[in-house]
Amino acid sequence: MKKIIPHLWFDTQAKEAANFYTTLFDNSKVKNVTTITNTPSGDSDIVTFDLAGEPFMAISGGPYFTINPSISMFVVFQAQEKIDKVWNMLSEGGKVLMEYQEYPWAKKYGWIQDRYGLTWQLSLSEDRAPDQKITPLLMFTQKVAGKAKEAMDMYASIFPDSSVQMAIPYEANEGDVEGYIKHARFTLVGQNFMAMDSSGPHEFTFSEGLSLVVNCDTQEEIDMYWEKLSAVPEAEQCGWLKDKYGVSWQIVPSIMQDMMTCGDQEKVDRVTQAFLKMKKFDIKTLQEAFDG
Repeated sequence: MKKIIPHLWFDTQAKEAANFYTTLFDNSKVKNVTTITNTPSGDSDIVTFDLAGEPFMAISGGPYFTINPSISMFVVFQAQEKIDKVWNMLSEGGKVLMEYQEYPWAKKYGWIQDRYGLTWQLSLSEDRAPDQKITPLLMFTQKVAGKAKEAMDMYASIFPDSSVQMAIPYEANEGDVEGYIKHARFTLVGQNFMAMDSSGPHEFTFSEGLSLVVNCDTQEEIDMYWEKLSAVPEAEQCGWLKDKYGVSWQIVPSIMQDMMTCGDQEKVDRVTQAFLKMKKFDIKTLQEAFDG
């Protein structure tokens, strides 16, 4: 199980979106759909799926949050026909944010928001075969523009096996504030992430629409991440928190994946009613609810 998993919030389209995304890439599939009942959103579908071998989660949680371009999925392709195919599929009902064309940094590149709101940055690099095909890219805008380097350093100090690998700043007269991060790569628990700053007039910033799930093996680990990441008390609910930059995280016990996909609706309902009362998850209480 990967330590950190992107989590997508939809109104009602989690299953539909996941099924669509699995048609975009090889080595992709929907793994499980679980329906949780009697939540503030009514009945909600939770979907787990793989894209190009990378795990994702999605929920049909109602109209409370929407995905926006503050976190996009950066995808590197090695073949022209494959990137063309994915771009064309994402374009159906989507919105182009940067034109699909040649740029100084790529033979082909484009940034697009698909019909479900998720944004993708597609790049053709015939001589580069990344070990992680899909990489979350965090864009620091509005009040946190200029904080990308600070945030990466903080995350790398919290998670083991983590580091900032590259952080290229804007130079004078290069299109943004001098010193802001133009392009950065960092790893958290060995997983690849990217980051950048943008002082542009963006209407979006980080939200619960796209959060990062952190799987924890022990209560001590949950407690540690909660203490070091949570910075917005009013955002603490059902394992969710927000850090000082507005990024949403879900700090969850690893065993919860097995609980929620066990196929026993009574057990799933008991666990759901238990976690709905929690802010920070308590493994012992969840296990007792599961066991009945």
